[in-house]
Amino acid sequence: MAMNIKRPNGTEDVLPKDVHKWNTVEKIARETAESFGFSEIRIPTFENTDLFLRSVGETTDVVQKEMYTVKAKETEFTLRPEGTAGTIRAMLQNGLLNEALPQKVFYMLSCFRHERPQAGRLREFHQFGLEMAGSAAPTADAEVISLAKTLLTRLGLKNIELYINSIGCPSCRTKYHEALKAYFEPHKEELCDTCKERLVKNPMRLLDCKSPICQEIAKDAPLITDYLCEECDEHFKKLQAYLTNLGIEYKVNPKIVRGLDYYTKTVFEFVTTEIGAQGTVCGGGRYDGLIEQLGGQHIPALGFAMGIERLLLVMDKQGCDYLTPKKCDIYFATMGDAALEKAMELVKDLREFGYCAEYDLMGRGIKAQMKYANKIGAAYTVVLGDNELAEGKARLKEMESGNETEILLNDKFTTNFENEYFNKVLDIMDDENGSMFAFTGEDK
Repeated sequence: MAMNIKRPNGTEDVLPKDVHKWNTVEKIARETAESFGFSEIRIPTFENTDLFLRSVGETTDVVQKEMYTVKAKETEFTLRPEGTAGTIRAMLQNGLLNEALPQKVFYMLSCFRHERPQAGRLREFHQFGLEMAGSAAPTADAEVISLAKTLLTRLGLKNIELYINSIGCPSCRTKYHEALKAYFEPHKEELCDTCKERLVKNPMRLLDCKSPICQEIAKDAPLITDYLCEECDEHFKKLQAYLTNLGIEYKVNPKIVRGLDYYTKTVFEFVTTEIGAQGTVCGGGRYDGLIEQLGGQHIPALGFAMGIERLLLVMDKQGCDYLTPKKCDIYFATMGDAALEKAMELVKDLREFGYCAEYDLMGRGIKAQMKYANKIGAAYTVVLGDNELAEGKARLKEMESGNETEILLNDKFTTNFENEYFNKVLDIMDDENGSMFAFTGEDK
């Protein structure tokens, strides 16, 4: 029987040729979050299953259909399906919420959901997300949305629309639930089996069902914005005013409820139509009761998450710029053992200066070495043989132009190469008008 060594369905390999795209998103995301005062946090890949049952909600698709749960002896663990629950758990357990508020953290992590794989929807996927705990003010909502908008803009994304809604607090949602039950009850037998259960336990979940039949029934359902209490209504109006003041365009969409039960008041999504059905590239909102629900004090909180795979799909579709992938700065082609040993010494020195330097590891002939240097995109090459060693100098060749410069093979070789290389880099940067993606000494 043949061994199955293929990657699991719903997962992807990120190959070396594409890693620079991920590095671009991660670098800009990290720098943007830090510019807003957020600090990075790292949490376990799996948590006790009860954490997600209590936070995400037993009536959600995530809990009912999508979680990867493992039993180890008497303990049950679940691979995280999202980042918020584990992050809040970490903030509680490590006392961060006893420190100065608001606490602001961000993360980049992998998540796991057993879904039908398709473009932009995988069983293992990656998120950039953040959480802010401590502020109940609508200014915090505007700040978090502004951060998401800033990041999307810095990534170069276009034609991304922001939709916002308020799903109220437990007080005003009680009346809304009654209105939803009254609306859906006559259609009960037409609903999918999952929604029949939701109608009893959490009728708002019916608005998020993916069944075409349930969606058709729900299109004329009552709107939450008509049932908001005075406090929630005022909060939502102030948020809209702050977004307008910040110059952030938005549309109110009363049908947005998000897919997880812990949300309250503000919910929002950044959506594109350019990658098909899975067009939400960022989703988030407020969850003022989650910390208390997990055993802490009543501390309001909010956040969002972005799917990195979906961001990359949109960036590729729109032709966005990526940071230049790192390539070989200098390659030494050698002839003979003495030249090989000298190349090893020079490579060692160059690497200590931060350069990517390589030499032959395959025992190739000189022509094959030069062909390899060209394939790996080496910026410069140096051929070393007995003559070069005897004379104590060699020719530094710039591969793109073919220009050659004589450089001494002495203690100053690294400095001489650095001067030659950086003079060329400065010329390139001048030509590119200092593009943010130009190679600079800081990137080394």
